Amino acid sequence: MSERSLAPETIVVDAGRPPREPNAAVSPDIELSATFVATGVPGPDDRTYGRSHNSTWEAFEGALARLEGAQLPGLVFGSGMAAITAAQELLAPGGTLVAPRHSYMGTLSGALTAQQLGRLRLVTVDIADTDAVRAALTAAAADGSGRDETGRARLMLWVETPTNPMLEVADLPAIIAAAQEAGALVVADNTFATPLLQRPLEFGADVVVHSATKYISGHSDVILGIAVTSDPALRELMLAHRAQAGGIAGPFEVWLALRGLRTLALRVERAGDNAMELATRLTDVAGIAVRYPGLPDDPGNARAGAQMTGYGAIIALELPDAATADAVVDAVELFTPATSLGSVESLIERRRRNADEQASVPEGLLRLSIGIESVEDLWADLSAALRAALAD
Repeated sequence: MSERSLAPETIVVDAGRPPREPNAAVSPDIELSATFVATGVPGPDDRTYGRSHNSTWEAFEGALARLEGAQLPGLVFGSGMAAITAAQELLAPGGTLVAPRHSYMGTLSGALTAQQLGRLRLVTVDIADTDAVRAALTAAAADGSGRDETGRARLMLWVETPTNPMLEVADLPAIIAAAQEAGALVVADNTFATPLLQRPLEFGADVVVHSATKYISGHSDVILGIAVTSDPALRELMLAHRAQAGGIAGPFEVWLALRGLRTLALRVERAGDNAMELATRLTDVAGIAVRYPGLPDDPGNARAGAQMTGYGAIIALELPDAATADAVVDAVELFTPATSLGSVESLIERRRRNADEQASVPEGLLRLSIGIESVEDLWADLSAALRAALAD
């Protein structure tokens, strides 16, 4: 069957398999060797050392490229932050990074550190405000855009949509078009949506990154990242960064992630259905504000409906204050208090308990990552905790 005829739900099962030959294994092997037999002058495709090549990586990298619609294999990294750092290194020294004011806190803290060291200039913007994004790009382009002699960008737009943790939805086609007009490189963090719900490369993004720790692997047992691009020069720069900085992944962790990928479609669908049902019920709870793109009155609903094939499984709840939010976290019994998301189990966290979280995130904001449990059990647990906390 042609690649075009396969649905994403099929690709997650089919991708990264060994060749279909008599007596061949159905699942890929785990390549654990760090060294390889080498003679003569090594060629670009020769296996010389485990920091550069691994067949288990390649199976996973090919699978993610197929899912994101990339023309080149992806690049797996030892963590989501390693992938993010490699993508940010595509910005030329002294270049400008335009990023959402509400982003994964590791993304912003890394950019702030780089700014303090004089490596870049950071401009934060409300990514859901298209005019504000355009204005920031136009202003930054006046100081330089395009690529330098190394192929790195002088101006980069970093995109999260929906954002972490505020769930703002960017107008992807519009802001990517604005970035291209300004001569900016576009990197999209697609962790929340996954390639099953959104494929930023199709809108013109240059690079897509994921924390594969989250939905891609889906079982809270590995830490990985991946970057995907169809641009050979950008891929080569990130590949060199991975080898030189050493942010490589363990073969066993990558094999686990590839195994987890097989159920991605089922997990995303079930968790999304649960999230929609819970978000709808939560709108009837007095004393809280619910943020979820799937709700008809959510500010991002129309955009999400236009550019996504689902609304994801993250809900944000704004409680009156930190104490009330903490009381909910203390009271739940099925939800797990944890700093992560995208796994089979439902997680809950007050985001401002983290020192690096943005000050514009409300103190009473809870981020809920909805899992695949019975929605009735989840509702019983969460509603009881809310009643107890709001009654005090």
